[in-house]
Amino acid sequence: MAKRIISAAIAIPVGILIIALNNELLYYIAMALISAAAVYELLVATKYLKNRTISALSLLFTAATPFLFWVDALKENIRLIYFGFLMILFTVLLFKHEKARFEQVALTAAISIAIPISLSSIAFIRSAFPQHATFLIVYTMISVWISDAGAYFVGTLCGKHKMCPKISPKKTWEGFIGGIVTSGVLSVIMCFSYEFIDTLINNGAHTFRVNWIYLTALALVISVLGVVGDLTASLVKRECSVKDFGNLLPGHGGVLDRFDSVLCAAPFAYLMFQLYFPVTPI
Repeated sequence: MAKRIISAAIAIPVGILIIALNNELLYYIAMALISAAAVYELLVATKYLKNRTISALSLLFTAATPFLFWVDALKENIRLIYFGFLMILFTVLLFKHEKARFEQVALTAAISIAIPISLSSIAFIRSAFPQHATFLIVYTMISVWISDAGAYFVGTLCGKHKMCPKISPKKTWEGFIGGIVTSGVLSVIMCFSYEFIDTLINNGAHTFRVNWIYLTALALVISVLGVVGDLTASLVKRECSVKDFGNLLPGHGGVLDRFDSVLCAAPFAYLMFQLYFPVTPI
């Protein structure tokens, strides 16, 4: 428990600082570093890191991916860049076929593309909705993580029915429901708090309205997607015979252990904000 508290005491202020500064480039740098760390941990867990050439290409491309969507000139040629990356990987496979297998290269390519794009959705939210980015990003991340916390406490107190005993023995249906409810309740609180802060800043006047019904319903779905990401990561760890993906955050595991639930939730939130923006000016 002490290690968890110390890790949180370091990680949380860093996250708060990034959100408080609300700098677009800083978000992309943060997502590049987190993505590279997550892919590295997955390469270690699968033991694919042994192929240094393919691993180096994977990590370099992972770290570069967020910026491919930030720089307009690169974004316009994103398909060609991805095609080139795949061609380079499979060309290396031709020369390293005695040490590397096709499935290793295919998995490396998949995680090098999927993980950074998924995590970069947080930065995409900052770029697409700069005026309300802080609220939307905090809402998205809190909806995921508070659901996980709610599921843990409810499951610990009254969890009896196992959810996926062969994948994650500690998860229960009671915890699953508790996590969803916790996420929904906190969503309502966040929405009205954001409106209240707006009135304080503008001397009692409202400048926008938050569709709390939409965001509460969205939080419930985000909570479920967070569980999907978490269970998928648990399945990978079980197949790789590892308890945690890393030890960068003592007591919490690795970076991927903390962000696995974000992998499905963040892209979904970004998509839904594009389909319908929940903050409207008055």
